[in-house]
Amino acid sequence: MSEENFQGYKKEALETLKKYNAHVWDNAEIDTTRGHFSGKILPRAENTDSKHIVVKVVTGYNIGIDVDTITDIKSHAVPQPKFQIPEKEFPYTKGFPHVKLLGTGGTIASRLDYRTGAVIPAFSPGELYGAVPELADICNLDTEKIFAVFSENMSPKEYIALANKIGEEAKNGIDGIVIGHGTDTLAHTATALTYMCQNLPMPVILVGSQRSSDRPSSDAALNLMHAMTAAGHGDIAEVLVCMFGPTSDEYGFLHRGTRVRKMHSSYRSTFRTIGDTPVATVNRKDGVCPIKEEYNHRRKHGERKVELITNLEDYKASIARNDHNTMRLVPTFDDRVAILYYYPGMKPDVVESLIERGYKGIVWNGTGLGHVNKGMFDVIQKATEAGIHQYMSVQTIWGYTHMFVYDTGRDLMARGIIPASNMLAESAYIKLGWALGLTHDREEVKKLMLTPINSEITPREPYNGYLVYQGGTPEVEEFIKKVHK
Repeated sequence: MSEENFQGYKKEALETLKKYNAHVWDNAEIDTTRGHFSGKILPRAENTDSKHIVVKVVTGYNIGIDVDTITDIKSHAVPQPKFQIPEKEFPYTKGFPHVKLLGTGGTIASRLDYRTGAVIPAFSPGELYGAVPELADICNLDTEKIFAVFSENMSPKEYIALANKIGEEAKNGIDGIVIGHGTDTLAHTATALTYMCQNLPMPVILVGSQRSSDRPSSDAALNLMHAMTAAGHGDIAEVLVCMFGPTSDEYGFLHRGTRVRKMHSSYRSTFRTIGDTPVATVNRKDGVCPIKEEYNHRRKHGERKVELITNLEDYKASIARNDHNTMRLVPTFDDRVAILYYYPGMKPDVVESLIERGYKGIVWNGTGLGHVNKGMFDVIQKATEAGIHQYMSVQTIWGYTHMFVYDTGRDLMARGIIPASNMLAESAYIKLGWALGLTHDREEVKKLMLTPINSEITPREPYNGYLVYQGGTPEVEEFIKKVHK
């Protein structure tokens, strides 16, 4: 029998398949000492053990069956499946908004790679339409694959390329842009695009999924439909993140790029606005329903100009003009910036290495109101004298830096660290890299950092901007009974 009949199988598992004359892609009935299983025999990942047979059961999930427990396999061959979803030309509907889908990779554009058992970027944007035909009921869609990378491989180079593409599409009069992106660093990209693409004329919606498209509980299709609705029909012309609201399928949230964080490694409702409320909810039935009263509004096609800005003088002049019809495209970034998460016992050599390697910015993630230990004071002073711009955020996630309260905070400010108010550490990191792309002048960088662009700094945290409840208490359990989880 040819090797392709046993893709990835070896040793004990291979001998078991041969014993029962079963092959990869067969539909099989498998009896074991632990029960009976029905499903399709799948290839094995080449870097996994040799003692399990992998079966996709009727629920759509994959299970591994220990060959030592198998007592019988009855199987019959079926045609080998084709996992590539064919690309389809998107139908045009007169009167529908025109949306551009930019593909970057990530779980929303992925499938299972049976060679490694991993989820890999695979679907082109055209294939996404083949997988989610409901998109044709929402908008007229053009697609373009910009990158095909997991989000951990996104960098300032990709941020700048995306920003320039957004500027190009804005000039062309697109009604909205959706960016398919992996969830792990989706918030970083949304933050970067917020600074690089200011005063947008149309919505730019970043969307991902927690679970790949081949899983029955995938959130990919619904997230895409919500994102297309927000991009094509919504009035909020900002960089927004669109993901599940509750864990159910009722609606999605639209979060501002500068205030959103991924809060759970696997829940579909992982993204939450920190220190504030989401901007809006969205679903196909009701469209975009604003929660916030103030936001940047969509502009008509005849009221669109795009101004490319690459230096501080032009940026300041553009701000002074305050032309509401002009998008500011500011694709700058100095990647010699680091985030340092302070931990007890941290030693100065961590900062010494950044000084030696020519870094220009440090965002500290300090304890409490913004503190690090006294053993770091001298090297912080040295970093300031070396021209490194240093800003303080807080590990508490919610809340503000208050470095005037204790001596430690005052001593740190005297050595050059500047409080970053209630900026999230990720937002402060991205903004510092963006600001240093415009100038290295200390006072000008400080003005850029502490002048809010889109809610990365807020004057106060609303009473409902901090909600963390713990299960088990009577009042919380009673509340949970009344809401959709």
